[in-house]
Formats: sequence, structure tokens, C-alpha cells
Amino acid sequence: MKSRLGEGFGVRLYLKNETVNPTWSFKDRGTFLAMSYALKAGYKTVGTVSTGNMAASVSAYASRFGLKAKILVSESASDEKLKAVSVYGEEVIRVLGDYGRLYFESLKLGEKLGVYFMNSDNPFRTEGYKGIAFEIAEELTPDYVLIPTSSGGLFRGVAKGFLELYENGLIDGLPKLIAVQAEGCSPICKAFREGKEKVERFENPKTIAKAIANPYPPSGNAVLKLLREFGWGCVSVSDDEIRKAQKRLAREGLFVQPASATGIAALEKLSLPEGAKVVSILTGSGLRTLKDAPAGKITECPLEGLENCLR
Repeated sequence: MKSRLGEGFGVRLYLKNETVNPTWSFKDRGTFLAMSYALKAGYKTVGTVSTGNMAASVSAYASRFGLKAKILVSESASDEKLKAVSVYGEEVIRVLGDYGRLYFESLKLGEKLGVYFMNSDNPFRTEGYKGIAFEIAEELTPDYVLIPTSSGGLFRGVAKGFLELYENGLIDGLPKLIAVQAEGCSPICKAFREGKEKVERFENPKTIAKAIANPYPPSGNAVLKLLREFGWGCVSVSDDEIRKAQKRLAREGLFVQPASATGIAALEKLSLPEGAKVVSILTGSGLRTLKDAPAGKITECPLEGLENCLR
């Protein structure tokens, strides 16, 4: 969808709205494919490690597919998100400790216990996210695509989609992909900026954009390689910039989670050519992050004085 917000940045801005998927985030695209594989492979129990959105997605689809689910959520997962996860009746476990380590521990334990963990860089997830690139390419030929990035699965999937389109002659050129991270947890951007060969653990992460707050992204090195190979970019944005972007999107009638707003926040820092076609991916709804939502003005008015309040 075209956005008026681009006028303030001198670009033609389009929003890829992933908040209208069944569980309100882009995660559903990957979950459906991974769940289909789990069912075909004979698994009875599936699982995931998540800050909230993927937890809700896997829990919902496990119920729909008739499978059991073990949902491991981070210590920082919001109560709003956990309510939306537990409603499906699957087992939700809040794990206290290092979220970066939890990813690898879950895979080891899953192999031992016969649980198919469909975590962030699961190959079926990456395949599912290609669809975002396909749908964008069906409607326009963007110059830039802004991608909120944490573990790296979404970035890899969108990149894979555009590369396949290009290699098969279906598009004439590649857009420039920009990975966007929160300043309070930006391990990929840090490695990119400092010229590091590998992504290092980001110490003491702190950001309102908890959906993109993985301090040690499993696909970090793969994303870093793509950025350098194709001349793409990485930008980090502050919490204040994220809140400002949320408010801007709300004035477009879109209530998104903080992570979703990072692409719009990045426009403040990017010096893009006048008139460039830019797509920003809105990754998830704000309905699970109400606590962090920028509040609007609420006025109280007695019934007897309502006319004056309406003037």
C-alpha cells in the first residue's frame, strides 16, 4: 500500500503490511511451511523459541494441525504476547536466562526428545518468507526494501526471494535491501559498521523493540555476508526514533509493534535519492505490545458540558 509518509522524506514509500496474517505477524508465512513438513515427517510435537510473535504463530498452527507444541519464550516476552500464545492451549514455558543460548539448547533437546523446533532460521521459514519478495515484485519494482532484522531469518528469506526472481529473469535488477535494527540490540549493524568478519554477541541488550532483540542472531553471519556481497546496508535506530515512527504510522491508520516501525525510523537516517521507490515491511501488529505503545490524548468531559468539549 502507498503511504503519504514518503512525502516528508522525498521518496515514494510503500508499506508491506504483514500485520493482517492469522496471528498478526509475518511469522505465519514460515510457520505454515515448517508445520507442513513436521506433519509429513511424522512429528507429534513441535516447538519454537521466541520473544512472542513466533510463539503465537507456532501455538496457533500446532492447534490447527492437531500437533502438540512446546513454546519457549524469552524472559522479556510481554504479558500481552503471552496471553495471545497461551489461549491456544499449548504448553508455554518462560525460560529465565540467556536468550541467545536458548536457541541452540532447544535444538539439542529437540533432537534428543523428538520435538521438531522450528526456530528463526529454520529452512522452511526462510522459504516461507520468500513470498514477501514475490508479492512486492508483483506490484512494483522497488529501489530499496527496509527489513526489520533480529535473528536474520526474515532478511535471508526476502533476499532469497529477490535473488531467485532475478536469476530466473523475472526482474531486471535487485533492489537494495537495508537491514534495520534497534540501537539497543544491533549486533549485525555493529559488525557491519566495524568491518568485522563475524557477528559478535551484543552485550546488555535493551530496547522497546523486543521482537528484534536477539543479542546473538543465528543467521547473523549469513546476513552480514549478503550485505557485503551485494552492497546492501544496515541501519540502527533509537527507541525515541522508533516511538516517533509508530506515531507516524498510527496517523496512517496502522498500529504496529515497535519492531515494525524501525523501517520508517530508518528513513530519518538514510539519504535516499529523490523520488526513490521504497518498501518498508511492517512485521507485526501493535496489539501485543500495548504497554509500549505511544499514548494519545484522552479527554474527560461531563455529559452536561459535552457540547463545549465537542467544539
